[in-house]
Amino acid sequence: MVSVAVQMQDIGRRARAAAAELAFASAERKHAALIGAAEAVWAQRQAIIDANCEDQVYAEAKGLSPAMMDRLRLDEGRVRAMVDGLRAVAEQRDPVGEVMAEWDMPTGLHIRRVRTPLGVVGVIYESRPNVTADAGALCLKSGNAVILRGGSESFHSSQAIHACLVQGLRQAGLPEDAIQLVPTRDREAVSAMLGMVEYIDVIVPRGGKGLVGLVQREARVPVFAHLEGICHVYADGAADLEKARRVVLNAKTRRTGICGSAECLLIDWKFYTKHGAVLIEDLLAAGVEVRTEGELLKVPGTVQAAPDDFGREFLDMIIAAKLVDGVDEAIAHIRRHGSQHTEAVLTEDQAVADRFFQRLDSAILLHNASTQFADGGEFGMGAEIGIATGKMHARGPVGAEQLTSFKYLVTGDGTIRG
Repeated sequence: MVSVAVQMQDIGRRARAAAAELAFASAERKHAALIGAAEAVWAQRQAIIDANCEDQVYAEAKGLSPAMMDRLRLDEGRVRAMVDGLRAVAEQRDPVGEVMAEWDMPTGLHIRRVRTPLGVVGVIYESRPNVTADAGALCLKSGNAVILRGGSESFHSSQAIHACLVQGLRQAGLPEDAIQLVPTRDREAVSAMLGMVEYIDVIVPRGGKGLVGLVQREARVPVFAHLEGICHVYADGAADLEKARRVVLNAKTRRTGICGSAECLLIDWKFYTKHGAVLIEDLLAAGVEVRTEGELLKVPGTVQAAPDDFGREFLDMIIAAKLVDGVDEAIAHIRRHGSQHTEAVLTEDQAVADRFFQRLDSAILLHNASTQFADGGEFGMGAEIGIATGKMHARGPVGAEQLTSFKYLVTGDGTIRG
Protein backbone atom coordinates (compact mmCIF):
# COMPACT_ATOMS: atom_id res chain seq x y z
CA MET A 1 0.00 0.00 0.00
CA VAL A 2 1.35 3.44 -0.97
CA SER A 3 2.00 5.69 2.03
CA VAL A 4 0.27 9.08 2.33
CA ALA A 5 3.65 10.84 2.09
CA VAL A 6 4.51 9.12 -1.20
CA GLN A 7 0.98 9.76 -2.51
CA MET A 8 1.26 13.47 -1.70
CA GLN A 9 4.65 13.76 -3.38
CA ASP A 10 3.14 12.27 -6.54
CA ILE A 11 0.21 14.72 -6.37
CA GLY A 12 2.70 17.58 -5.93
CA ARG A 13 4.81 16.53 -8.94
CA ARG A 14 1.75 16.28 -11.15
CA ALA A 15 0.45 19.66 -9.94
CA ARG A 16 3.79 21.33 -10.72
CA ALA A 17 3.77 19.86 -14.25
CA ALA A 18 0.17 20.99 -14.79
CA ALA A 19 0.99 24.50 -13.50
CA ALA A 20 3.74 24.87 -16.10
CA GLU A 21 1.22 24.16 -18.86
CA LEU A 22 -1.57 26.29 -17.34
CA ALA A 23 0.67 29.34 -17.09
CA PHE A 24 0.31 29.91 -20.83
CA ALA A 25 -3.15 28.35 -21.39
CA SER A 26 -5.42 30.63 -23.39
CA ALA A 27 -8.24 32.57 -21.78
CA GLU A 28 -10.65 30.77 -24.15
CA ARG A 29 -9.63 27.30 -22.94
CA LYS A 30 -9.93 28.27 -19.29
CA HIS A 31 -13.34 29.79 -19.99
CA ALA A 32 -14.44 26.59 -21.76
CA ALA A 33 -13.24 24.43 -18.84
CA LEU A 34 -15.20 26.49 -16.31
CA ILE A 35 -18.40 26.51 -18.38
CA GLY A 36 -18.04 22.77 -18.91
CA ALA A 37 -17.59 22.28 -15.16
CA ALA A 38 -20.67 24.41 -14.42
CA GLU A 39 -22.77 22.35 -16.83
CA ALA A 40 -21.45 19.11 -15.33
CA VAL A 41 -22.28 20.24 -11.77
CA TRP A 42 -25.84 21.06 -12.76
CA ALA A 43 -26.25 17.82 -14.72
CA GLN A 44 -24.91 15.85 -11.74
CA ARG A 45 -26.75 17.85 -9.06
CA GLN A 46 -28.71 14.88 -7.74
CA ALA A 47 -25.56 12.76 -7.43
CA ILE A 48 -23.88 15.65 -5.59
CA ILE A 49 -26.84 16.06 -3.22
CA ASP A 50 -26.92 12.28 -2.61
CA ALA A 51 -23.18 12.33 -1.78
CA ASN A 52 -23.84 15.26 0.54
CA CYS A 53 -26.54 13.28 2.39
CA GLU A 54 -23.93 10.58 3.01
CA ASP A 55 -21.59 13.25 4.40
CA GLN A 56 -24.33 14.66 6.66
CA VAL A 57 -24.88 11.24 8.24
CA TYR A 58 -21.13 10.98 8.91
CA ALA A 59 -21.01 14.55 10.29
CA GLU A 60 -23.99 14.00 12.63
CA ALA A 61 -22.29 10.90 14.00
CA LYS A 62 -19.17 13.04 14.64
CA GLY A 63 -21.33 15.51 16.58
CA LEU A 64 -20.82 18.57 14.38
CA SER A 65 -22.47 21.76 15.65
CA PRO A 66 -25.64 23.08 13.92
CA ALA A 67 -23.58 25.92 12.41
CA MET A 68 -21.06 23.47 10.93
CA MET A 69 -23.89 21.26 9.68
CA ASP A 70 -25.32 24.31 7.90
CA ARG A 71 -21.94 24.91 6.23
CA LEU A 72 -21.87 21.31 5.07
CA ARG A 73 -25.43 21.04 3.77
CA LEU A 74 -26.15 21.19 0.04
CA ASP A 75 -29.55 21.47 -1.60
CA GLU A 76 -30.58 22.39 -5.13
CA GLY A 77 -30.45 26.11 -4.33
CA ARG A 78 -26.88 25.88 -3.05
CA VAL A 79 -25.84 23.74 -6.02
CA ARG A 80 -27.36 26.40 -8.29
CA ALA A 81 -25.31 29.06 -6.44
CA MET A 82 -22.21 26.94 -7.04
CA VAL A 83 -23.02 26.75 -10.77
CA ASP A 84 -23.62 30.51 -10.87
CA GLY A 85 -20.25 31.05 -9.17
CA LEU A 86 -18.44 28.91 -11.74
CA ARG A 87 -20.11 30.81 -14.57
CA ALA A 88 -19.33 34.17 -12.98
CA VAL A 89 -15.64 33.30 -12.66
CA ALA A 90 -15.64 32.06 -16.26
CA GLU A 91 -16.95 35.43 -17.50
CA GLN A 92 -14.41 37.53 -15.60
CA ARG A 93 -11.48 38.98 -17.48
CA ASP A 94 -8.40 36.76 -17.41
CA PRO A 95 -5.84 38.39 -15.09
CA VAL A 96 -2.84 36.47 -16.49
CA GLY A 97 -0.70 38.63 -18.75
CA GLU A 98 -2.41 41.88 -17.72
CA VAL A 99 0.01 44.83 -17.84
CA MET A 100 -0.17 46.41 -14.38
CA ALA A 101 2.20 49.27 -15.21
CA GLU A 102 4.70 50.23 -17.92
CA TRP A 103 7.25 52.96 -18.33
CA ASP A 104 10.34 54.02 -20.26
CA MET A 105 13.75 54.73 -18.76
CA PRO A 106 16.33 57.28 -19.97
CA THR A 107 18.62 54.31 -20.76
CA GLY A 108 16.23 53.27 -23.53
CA LEU A 109 14.68 50.37 -21.64
CA HIS A 110 10.91 49.82 -21.81
CA ILE A 111 9.66 48.08 -18.64
CA ARG A 112 6.34 46.33 -18.07
CA ARG A 113 5.04 44.79 -14.84
CA VAL A 114 2.80 41.88 -15.89
CA ARG A 115 0.51 39.56 -13.89
CA THR A 116 1.66 35.95 -13.71
CA PRO A 117 0.27 32.87 -11.86
CA LEU A 118 1.61 31.94 -8.44
CA GLY A 119 2.10 28.34 -9.60
CA VAL A 120 0.57 25.69 -7.32
CA VAL A 121 -1.95 26.62 -4.62
CA GLY A 122 -2.81 24.26 -1.76
CA VAL A 123 -6.25 24.71 -0.21
CA ILE A 124 -7.08 23.03 3.11
CA TYR A 125 -10.69 23.43 4.19
CA GLU A 126 -13.39 22.12 6.51
CA SER A 127 -17.07 21.37 6.04
CA ARG A 128 -18.03 23.60 3.11
CA PRO A 129 -18.03 21.46 -0.06
CA ASN A 130 -18.69 24.49 -2.26
CA VAL A 131 -15.07 25.52 -1.58
CA THR A 132 -14.11 22.65 -3.92
CA ALA A 133 -15.81 24.47 -6.81
CA ASP A 134 -14.84 28.01 -5.75
CA ALA A 135 -11.16 27.26 -5.18
CA GLY A 136 -10.86 25.07 -8.27
CA ALA A 137 -12.44 27.76 -10.45
CA LEU A 138 -10.40 30.68 -9.13
CA CYS A 139 -7.10 28.82 -9.33
CA LEU A 140 -7.84 27.73 -12.90
CA LYS A 141 -8.87 31.26 -13.93
CA SER A 142 -5.62 32.65 -12.55
CA GLY A 143 -3.52 29.99 -14.28
CA ASN A 144 -2.64 28.09 -11.11
CA ALA A 145 -2.78 24.37 -10.46
CA VAL A 146 -4.48 23.54 -7.16
CA ILE A 147 -4.32 20.73 -4.61
CA LEU A 148 -7.57 20.56 -2.62
CA ARG A 149 -7.74 18.87 0.77
CA GLY A 150 -11.36 18.99 1.90
CA GLY A 151 -12.59 18.16 5.37
CA SER A 152 -13.31 14.56 6.30
CA GLU A 153 -16.98 15.46 6.84
CA SER A 154 -17.36 16.73 3.22
CA PHE A 155 -15.39 13.86 1.66
CA HIS A 156 -18.06 12.46 -0.66
CA SER A 157 -19.54 15.84 -1.67
CA SER A 158 -16.10 17.16 -2.58
CA GLN A 159 -15.35 14.07 -4.68
CA ALA A 160 -18.59 14.47 -6.63
CA ILE A 161 -17.93 18.16 -7.29
CA HIS A 162 -14.27 17.54 -8.15
CA ALA A 163 -15.29 14.98 -10.79
CA CYS A 164 -17.29 17.72 -12.54
CA LEU A 165 -14.32 20.11 -12.50
CA VAL A 166 -12.11 17.42 -14.05
CA GLN A 167 -14.75 16.83 -16.72
CA GLY A 168 -14.56 20.52 -17.64
CA LEU A 169 -10.75 20.37 -17.87
CA ARG A 170 -10.90 17.25 -20.05
CA GLN A 171 -13.42 18.77 -22.45
CA ALA A 172 -11.30 21.92 -22.82
CA GLY A 173 -8.09 20.00 -23.47
CA LEU A 174 -6.39 21.21 -20.29
CA PRO A 175 -4.37 18.95 -17.95
CA GLU A 176 -6.65 17.06 -15.56
CA ASP A 177 -3.96 17.35 -12.88
CA ALA A 178 -4.62 21.11 -12.79
CA ILE A 179 -7.28 20.49 -10.11
CA GLN A 180 -6.48 17.58 -7.79
CA LEU A 181 -8.39 16.46 -4.70
CA VAL A 182 -6.49 14.63 -1.97
CA PRO A 183 -8.16 11.19 -2.02
CA THR A 184 -7.86 10.38 1.68
CA ARG A 185 -9.28 11.51 5.03
CA ASP A 186 -5.92 10.80 6.68
CA ARG A 187 -4.70 13.86 8.63
CA GLU A 188 -1.16 13.01 7.55
CA ALA A 189 -2.04 14.51 4.15
CA VAL A 190 -2.39 17.95 5.79
CA SER A 191 1.03 17.67 7.46
CA ALA A 192 2.55 16.60 4.15
CA MET A 193 1.07 19.59 2.29
CA LEU A 194 2.42 22.06 4.86
CA GLY A 195 5.97 20.93 4.10
CA MET A 196 5.78 20.59 0.29
CA VAL A 197 7.91 23.67 -0.42
CA GLU A 198 9.20 22.22 -3.69
CA TYR A 199 5.70 21.77 -5.09
CA ILE A 200 3.29 24.24 -3.39
CA ASP A 201 3.75 28.02 -3.65
CA VAL A 202 1.05 29.14 -1.19
CA ILE A 203 -1.37 27.47 1.25
CA VAL A 204 -4.88 28.80 1.83
CA PRO A 205 -6.62 27.36 4.94
CA ARG A 206 -10.40 27.75 5.29
CA GLY A 207 -11.91 26.55 8.52
CA GLY A 208 -12.02 27.01 12.26
CA LYS A 209 -9.45 28.44 14.61
CA GLY A 210 -7.91 25.01 15.23
CA LEU A 211 -7.21 24.30 11.57
CA VAL A 212 -5.99 27.78 10.64
CA GLY A 213 -3.81 28.03 13.75
CA LEU A 214 -2.24 24.65 12.95
CA VAL A 215 -1.47 25.74 9.39
CA GLN A 216 0.02 29.07 10.48
CA ARG A 217 2.21 27.37 13.10
CA GLU A 218 3.47 24.45 11.06
CA ALA A 219 3.49 25.51 7.40
CA ARG A 220 6.85 25.89 5.71
CA VAL A 221 4.96 27.18 2.67
CA PRO A 222 3.68 30.83 2.64
CA VAL A 223 0.09 31.13 3.95
CA PHE A 224 -2.90 33.34 3.02
CA ALA A 225 -5.05 33.05 6.13
CA HIS A 226 -7.50 34.54 8.55
CA LEU A 227 -7.56 33.04 12.01
CA GLU A 228 -11.12 34.06 12.95
CA GLY A 229 -14.00 36.23 11.76
CA ILE A 230 -14.71 38.28 14.88
CA CYS A 231 -16.89 40.86 13.15
CA HIS A 232 -18.26 43.96 14.90
CA VAL A 233 -21.23 46.22 14.22
CA TYR A 234 -21.15 49.69 15.80
CA ALA A 235 -24.46 51.57 16.06
CA ASP A 236 -23.52 55.24 16.36
CA GLY A 237 -25.60 57.93 18.03
CA ALA A 238 -26.35 59.35 14.58
CA ALA A 239 -27.53 56.01 13.15
CA ASP A 240 -30.88 55.80 11.37
CA LEU A 241 -33.06 53.56 13.56
CA GLU A 242 -34.71 51.52 10.81
CA LYS A 243 -31.45 51.02 8.90
CA ALA A 244 -29.74 49.93 12.12
CA ARG A 245 -32.48 47.43 13.02
CA ARG A 246 -32.40 45.92 9.55
CA VAL A 247 -28.61 45.67 9.33
CA VAL A 248 -28.01 44.30 12.84
CA LEU A 249 -30.55 41.49 12.40
CA ASN A 250 -29.17 40.54 9.01
CA ALA A 251 -25.54 40.73 10.14
CA LYS A 252 -26.20 38.23 12.94
CA THR A 253 -29.01 35.96 11.79
CA ARG A 254 -28.88 35.57 7.98
CA ARG A 255 -26.30 32.79 8.30
CA THR A 256 -24.59 32.40 11.66
CA GLY A 257 -22.01 29.83 10.50
CA ILE A 258 -20.08 32.04 8.05
CA CYS A 259 -17.04 34.15 8.86
CA GLY A 260 -18.91 37.38 8.03
CA SER A 261 -21.52 36.83 10.72
CA ALA A 262 -21.53 39.61 13.34
CA GLU A 263 -20.20 38.41 16.70
CA CYS A 264 -20.26 41.67 18.69
CA LEU A 265 -22.68 44.61 18.72
CA LEU A 266 -21.39 47.94 20.04
CA ILE A 267 -24.08 50.53 20.82
CA ASP A 268 -23.30 54.20 21.39
CA TRP A 269 -24.79 55.54 24.64
CA LYS A 270 -26.42 58.34 22.58
CA PHE A 271 -28.21 55.77 20.42
CA TYR A 272 -29.30 53.86 23.53
CA THR A 273 -30.57 57.02 25.25
CA LYS A 274 -32.56 57.97 22.15
CA HIS A 275 -33.96 54.57 21.11
CA GLY A 276 -33.65 52.31 24.14
CA ALA A 277 -32.82 48.60 23.83
CA VAL A 278 -34.58 48.08 20.48
CA LEU A 279 -31.54 46.45 18.78
CA ILE A 280 -31.13 44.00 21.68
CA GLU A 281 -34.87 43.28 21.77
CA ASP A 282 -34.90 42.57 18.01
CA LEU A 283 -32.08 40.05 18.42
CA LEU A 284 -33.77 38.35 21.38
CA ALA A 285 -37.06 38.15 19.47
CA ALA A 286 -35.21 36.44 16.61
CA GLY A 287 -33.91 33.77 19.00
CA VAL A 288 -30.40 35.14 19.48
CA GLU A 289 -28.72 34.73 22.87
CA VAL A 290 -27.37 38.16 23.83
CA ARG A 291 -24.42 38.12 26.21
CA THR A 292 -23.76 41.50 27.77
CA GLU A 293 -22.79 43.48 30.86
CA GLY A 294 -23.71 46.56 32.89
CA GLU A 295 -26.76 48.59 31.84
CA LEU A 296 -27.73 46.16 29.05
CA LEU A 297 -28.21 43.34 31.60
CA LYS A 298 -31.39 45.18 32.66
CA VAL A 299 -32.93 44.19 29.31
CA PRO A 300 -35.10 41.11 30.04
CA GLY A 301 -33.69 37.97 28.40
CA THR A 302 -30.03 39.01 28.22
CA VAL A 303 -27.35 36.99 30.01
CA GLN A 304 -24.10 37.94 31.72
CA ALA A 305 -21.15 37.90 29.30
CA ALA A 306 -18.02 36.03 30.28
CA PRO A 307 -14.77 38.03 29.88
CA ASP A 308 -13.77 36.06 26.78
CA ASP A 309 -17.14 36.57 25.03
CA PHE A 310 -15.78 39.87 23.68
CA GLY A 311 -13.34 38.64 21.08
CA ARG A 312 -15.01 35.28 20.51
CA GLU A 313 -16.22 33.77 17.23
CA PHE A 314 -19.53 32.10 18.14
CA LEU A 315 -20.65 30.95 14.66
CA ASP A 316 -24.04 30.43 16.30
CA MET A 317 -27.18 32.32 17.37
CA ILE A 318 -25.15 34.11 20.05
CA ILE A 319 -23.81 37.67 20.10
CA ALA A 320 -21.88 39.77 22.59
CA ALA A 321 -23.19 43.33 23.14
CA LYS A 322 -21.74 46.36 24.87
CA LEU A 323 -22.46 50.07 25.34
CA VAL A 324 -19.65 52.43 24.30
CA ASP A 325 -19.12 56.16 24.57
CA GLY A 326 -18.79 57.24 20.94
CA VAL A 327 -16.87 56.08 17.89
CA ASP A 328 -13.41 56.33 19.48
CA GLU A 329 -14.34 53.90 22.26
CA ALA A 330 -15.85 51.58 19.63
CA ILE A 331 -12.61 51.74 17.63
CA ALA A 332 -10.53 51.01 20.74
CA HIS A 333 -12.72 48.00 21.59
CA ILE A 334 -12.43 46.60 18.04
CA ARG A 335 -8.66 47.07 18.02
CA ARG A 336 -8.42 45.18 21.31
CA HIS A 337 -10.83 42.33 20.54
CA GLY A 338 -11.15 42.11 16.74
CA SER A 339 -9.47 39.81 14.24
CA GLN A 340 -9.05 42.39 11.43
CA HIS A 341 -11.71 40.64 9.34
CA THR A 342 -14.86 42.79 8.90
CA GLU A 343 -16.44 45.67 10.84
CA ALA A 344 -19.51 47.82 10.13
CA VAL A 345 -20.45 51.33 11.27
CA LEU A 346 -24.09 52.45 11.26
CA THR A 347 -24.36 56.23 11.13
CA GLU A 348 -25.71 59.15 9.12
CA ASP A 349 -22.74 61.28 10.21
CA GLN A 350 -20.14 61.07 7.42
CA ALA A 351 -17.38 62.33 9.73
CA VAL A 352 -17.98 59.37 12.06
CA ALA A 353 -17.93 56.94 9.13
CA ASP A 354 -14.71 58.51 7.80
CA ARG A 355 -13.06 58.24 11.23
CA PHE A 356 -14.11 54.57 11.53
CA PHE A 357 -12.72 53.82 8.05
CA GLN A 358 -9.49 55.72 8.65
CA ARG A 359 -8.59 54.43 12.09
CA LEU A 360 -9.40 50.74 11.75
CA ASP A 361 -7.24 48.39 9.71
CA SER A 362 -9.54 45.42 9.22
CA ALA A 363 -9.55 43.85 5.76
CA ILE A 364 -13.17 44.95 5.14
CA LEU A 365 -14.94 48.01 6.57
CA LEU A 366 -18.61 48.77 5.82
CA HIS A 367 -20.81 51.83 6.29
CA ASN A 368 -24.55 51.22 6.74
CA ALA A 369 -24.28 47.67 5.37
CA SER A 370 -24.33 44.16 6.83
CA THR A 371 -21.13 42.29 7.63
CA GLN A 372 -22.65 39.35 5.73
CA PHE A 373 -21.44 41.12 2.54
CA ALA A 374 -17.89 39.97 3.42
CA ASP A 375 -17.88 37.59 0.48
CA GLY A 376 -16.06 37.45 -2.86
CA GLY A 377 -19.28 36.84 -4.77
CA GLU A 378 -20.81 39.99 -3.28
CA PHE A 379 -17.66 41.91 -4.28
CA GLY A 380 -18.15 40.93 -7.91
CA MET A 381 -15.40 38.29 -7.85
CA GLY A 382 -17.79 35.45 -8.70
CA ALA A 383 -16.37 33.45 -5.82
CA GLU A 384 -13.52 33.61 -3.33
CA ILE A 385 -10.90 31.22 -2.09
CA GLY A 386 -11.07 32.84 1.35
CA ILE A 387 -10.87 36.15 3.24
CA ALA A 388 -7.26 37.06 3.95
CA THR A 389 -6.61 39.27 6.99
CA GLY A 390 -2.81 39.34 6.84
CA LYS A 391 -0.74 42.17 5.37
CA MET A 392 0.52 40.33 2.28
CA HIS A 393 -0.57 41.41 -1.21
CA ALA A 394 -3.81 39.38 -0.96
CA ARG A 395 -6.18 40.99 1.55
CA GLY A 396 -9.94 40.66 2.01
CA PRO A 397 -11.74 38.35 -0.44
CA VAL A 398 -9.12 36.41 -2.40
CA GLY A 399 -10.28 36.12 -6.01
CA ALA A 400 -8.50 35.26 -9.25
CA GLU A 401 -6.54 38.52 -9.40
CA GLN A 402 -5.22 38.04 -5.85
CA LEU A 403 -3.93 34.59 -6.85
CA THR A 404 -1.40 36.15 -9.19
CA SER A 405 2.04 37.61 -8.68
CA PHE A 406 3.92 39.60 -11.30
CA LYS A 407 7.10 39.67 -13.32
CA TYR A 408 8.97 42.43 -15.12
CA LEU A 409 9.32 42.29 -18.90
CA VAL A 410 12.17 44.55 -20.00
CA THR A 411 12.84 45.44 -23.66
CA GLY A 412 15.94 47.13 -25.04
CA ASP A 413 17.61 47.63 -28.42
CA GLY A 414 21.14 46.43 -27.92
CA THR A 415 21.05 48.47 -24.70
CA ILE A 416 24.02 48.23 -22.36
CA ARG A 417 24.63 49.71 -18.92
CA GLY A 418 27.34 52.35 -18.68
